[in-house]
Parts: sequence; C-alpha cells; structure tokens
Amino acid sequence: MTLLEQLVALIEDNADELTQKWMDVVRTHPDMPTYHTYSEDKLYERAFSVYSQLSKWLSKETSKEEIQEIYFNLGKQRREEGFSLSEIILALIITRRVLWLKVPKGDLLEDVSNLHLGLQLSNNTILFFDRATFFTTQGYEAALAEE
Repeated sequence: MTLLEQLVALIEDNADELTQKWMDVVRTHPDMPTYHTYSEDKLYERAFSVYSQLSKWLSKETSKEEIQEIYFNLGKQRREEGFSLSEIILALIITRRVLWLKVPKGDLLEDVSNLHLGLQLSNNTILFFDRATFFTTQGYEAALAEE
C-alpha cells in the first residue's frame, strides 16, 4: 500500500471520529444556526459519507462532472431545506479542516520522503473541496432563481 493509500485509509478508517468532531463544531458554531436544529442523524449521514468515501472523491476515476452533479444538487437541496449559503460553505470548510487536523496525528508524514505524497493528497483534497464549494454555490443559486 502506497503512502497516499495509507493516508486515505487513515481518514476512511476514522470516518466516524471525524464525523463526530465535525458535528461537534457545526452543532455549536454561532454562524450555523440551521445546523443547530437540523436532524442529528441526517447531519451524521452527510458528513460520514464524505469522510468514508474519500478515496472515491479523490481518485482520478471520479470526474469533475460527477462532483458537479452531486454538489450542484446538494446546493439546491440545502437551499430548499432552509440553509443559508454561508452556512453551507462554512460546513464544507469545517469538513476539510477536521480532515486536516487528523492527518498529522496519523504519524504517516514524519518521514521527509513522505512529504511529497502528503502534498499530493493535500492538493487533491483542496481541489475536491474547491470544486464542491463552487458547484454547491451554483446549485444554491439555481434554486434561488427557481423561487
């Protein structure tokens, strides 16, 4: 197993812990009032699906168009559910932040020779979340235009 695969496995193996930490933040963050009242089960399911499927999202097998379709629809759905755009974007930022707080604790990046692969994972993760944020915003705006 390559280091990149080990890093992704670390994240996927800890999907429950990451999801719980994400929920702790969004359920108490002052700028996320809709998340405070939203179903805990649904919030868990949504965050867990991102963390547990990270290898799918970061692989070259997942196209930009697939990410576009999923997150465009997510943006529309969140608008229909009453979330503000700022809350949705903050939720994506927190998802990425919780993820990156976990990676250094996995001790896989201690060796300098592993830093290149760590940077590759970082770049792939940033690209995924940037696309997710952009397409979610497009979906949200499309739902607004339909109102």
